[in-house]
Amino acid sequence: MGLFRRLSSRRPDRSGTSDESREPSPKEAREATLAHLQDFVSTRVGVEAYVEPQTNVTPTTVMLVATDGEWTRRRVPDARAAAQLASTLGIPVYDVQRTGYPQRVRDWNARQRIERRRAASS
Repeated sequence: MGLFRRLSSRRPDRSGTSDESREPSPKEAREATLAHLQDFVSTRVGVEAYVEPQTNVTPTTVMLVATDGEWTRRRVPDARAAAQLASTLGIPVYDVQRTGYPQRVRDWNARQRIERRRAASS
């Protein structure tokens, strides 16, 4: 059977892991997340943070939403960390369970769907 052959081809060589298959360390992952969120805030207008609670399926996340509805989402350890992150970024933070998502997010998603359909039909 080719099953073991396929699995063995995915394993790193005995000398260690290669750079392209190496997972980032927790510190590197935190730094990359912070850099992404800082870039999002600095390149968009009116960004707000929405804390999404942990569920059985997903961890606690923070969703940053710009004035035009564009958004990005990243995992955070807990709601307190999300609030600290928003404070560090200098943006307001809201609990999505209390406020809900802003209408501009739904509008932005709808515009993106329409643009994807137009691009696919061209």
